[in-house]
Amino acid sequence: MLESSAQQLGDIDIDITPTKKDESVQTASGGFLDRYFGISKAGSTEKRELVAGITTFLAMVYSVFVVPGMLGKAGFDTSAVFVAVCLTTAFGSLLMGVWARLPIAIGCAISLTAFTAFGLVLGKGLTPNIALGAVFLIGLVFTAISVTGVRSWILRNLPTGVAHGTGIGIGLFLLLIASNDVWLIVKNPAPGMPVSLGHITAFPVLMSVLGLAAIFGLERRRVPGGILLVVIGLSAIGLMFDPSVRFHGVFALPSLSAPGHASLIGAMDIKGALSMAVMPSVLALVMTAVFDATGTIRAVAGQAGQIDENGRLVNGGRALTADSLSSIFSACFGGAPAAAYIESSVGVAAGAKTGLAASVVGVLFLVVMFMSPLAGLVPSYATAPASAC
Repeated sequence: MLESSAQQLGDIDIDITPTKKDESVQTASGGFLDRYFGISKAGSTEKRELVAGITTFLAMVYSVFVVPGMLGKAGFDTSAVFVAVCLTTAFGSLLMGVWARLPIAIGCAISLTAFTAFGLVLGKGLTPNIALGAVFLIGLVFTAISVTGVRSWILRNLPTGVAHGTGIGIGLFLLLIASNDVWLIVKNPAPGMPVSLGHITAFPVLMSVLGLAAIFGLERRRVPGGILLVVIGLSAIGLMFDPSVRFHGVFALPSLSAPGHASLIGAMDIKGALSMAVMPSVLALVMTAVFDATGTIRAVAGQAGQIDENGRLVNGGRALTADSLSSIFSACFGGAPAAAYIESSVGVAAGAKTGLAASVVGVLFLVVMFMSPLAGLVPSYATAPASAC
């Protein structure tokens, strides 16, 4: 759904030509940010980039609830994963913004998180440490592909149909996981279909269906941060009517490990991930990331007008390297594989043209890191619709 929304947003003709007032302000200031990011040259303003960055942040901040929820079911320490998600998104987005100077935010990919949690840990019975080792190897291979230019070649020659087909397949996979998570569908023990309808009248199911419908409506109306609004709304309903949802405050110092849990920093078991039982899954995740993230970068950059006269992405090599290095960083801190977020197109639609917008996203995720109690407040049926989308 996000991919189709991005395409719709890409069709909007936005007038980004600075007014005389904007031009006079920029000429008068001519500040460091304007010169470094080339804001005036790109036909934008510092204010517009800031607003666009906040818009992108609102569109993707739901990941701090969804990713810890998924990895938590696989035995990860959710408080540590929350910090890892914030740090990874901050690192990747700042690297993309400051180094590649593109308005593309990077964060822990929902699809790759689901594959890690439900495919590697719960599916193959791997420990979280080995799964983190696999994430590290994914980032390592991903970086090698980017540095050697193989990924750049894919970026230039990737057929649109392949990129869209990959996104659809990943979306169906996430929909199946989210539906099973709230017991909308369950494993069918009898012969026939592998799944069957679950407790369709249960409170979590009703809330999830309501949330999915609300997301469809808000995305259709192109409301910035629509997914986040639904997560907050369902969490508020759960706080009122669900005894298992309890409020534990808003602010707290970042916790790298909960009582009884070892820290996830540097905990990856690379040797265990190099086994023949794991390597095929690592290669599958690499291929998924190559097509998914590469297609996203090309689509968002094209929408932002960051394509040169030869049809090549401006600073494309840096963009791809920043994307792949983020997965290595995430593995070191206990997170999931990272990738460029298609939600960046929402910020582009709001006027983002330069890396300042992505840098704003990175800074805001550093602030969110001090709001970890809110992650524990969010029930699974509040994040299930976001996962399905």
